[in-house]
Amino acid sequence: MKPKSSTLEPVTAEPGRPLYLSVRDSLRAAIDRGAFTPGEQMPSTKQLSEQLSVSLVTAHRALQELVASGVLRRSQGKGTFVHDRYLQRREQLSRCRVGLVLHREASIADYYHGQMLEGVRRASDKLGADLILLRFGEDVRNECNGFLYVNPLPDELADIAATTRRQPTIIVGARVSEGPIGCVDVDNIDLGRRAVEHLASLGHRNILFVGGDEQLSNSRDRRSGFEQGCRQYGISYNRNSIFNAASWRLTDEERSALSQRLRSNDRNNAERPTAIFAAGYYLALDVYSAAQQAGLDIPGDLSVVGVDDPPSASHLSPPLTTVRQPLVELGEEAVATLVNAIAAGNNNLPIRTLVGELLPRSSARSLA
Repeated sequence: MKPKSSTLEPVTAEPGRPLYLSVRDSLRAAIDRGAFTPGEQMPSTKQLSEQLSVSLVTAHRALQELVASGVLRRSQGKGTFVHDRYLQRREQLSRCRVGLVLHREASIADYYHGQMLEGVRRASDKLGADLILLRFGEDVRNECNGFLYVNPLPDELADIAATTRRQPTIIVGARVSEGPIGCVDVDNIDLGRRAVEHLASLGHRNILFVGGDEQLSNSRDRRSGFEQGCRQYGISYNRNSIFNAASWRLTDEERSALSQRLRSNDRNNAERPTAIFAAGYYLALDVYSAAQQAGLDIPGDLSVVGVDDPPSASHLSPPLTTVRQPLVELGEEAVATLVNAIAAGNNNLPIRTLVGELLPRSSARSLA
């Protein structure tokens, strides 16, 4: 059967999301609405790249994704076809149940979990999957087809790896090594590098890193990105360039210690940091407070770059320069990856990373 000459709309890039994933979703949506039917041959990679206005490499990668998830099948020497059993698999997806597991300290009221869970909700609704909220380690009725663990703590991550179930499992918001467990996370090393790159472009050479609990992979990766950025731009750093909190925000004692660190030298002393990379939104708020306690003006005396972009970030005084994480997209991609694996009967899931977006505002100024 010759491929149908269906016209597809061009696909545009989404901030923080690989383009091939957007192309994948566009093609699947076209199949779902009947533009291509089970058993029908798809247009060639070249034709798809032209219609979708993407590169051949991007179109090829998107087709690979759909083959891996069982939506398409390849026939050697003949082309790529919509899988004959795709309608049957769509029916199976309508009965798909995903176990959603939050760690014991998570609050769905905070910005991170709220945004990420909105993405989970949107994707589940779009794909017709049911969500079941579980306590860690529990599925008493054994009714879930797959599991989505949100930002698990280190001890929980070890337990998940040690007791891998037969059902597909995805970790979202934390990094795992290659193996049967998949993960979808933001490139936190890149977040740290981008923050340093921006501050370096403004002339800063004395930058302090303020981070969270380094048991968490996100905290470790942001520090690693900070150090990589310093090396890349010839910025010297040592242990005095690192200020770590015990959790996701500063305690009163830690805030006072940071304020003393900023106050300990005269404003004109070159040893005092001229900029801070706060590796979390609440850490950035604590930096604002510590700077005020130290009698420092932001950005006149101290430039600040944070992570995440809740609505309040642009209303701070001054508005916060930050690296936005694509949190809604993170939740959407985690659910899509898991549901596709369930449909294809694939327990070996991929490791995927999304990238952040720097949003310059007036909390960071040029030293020139």
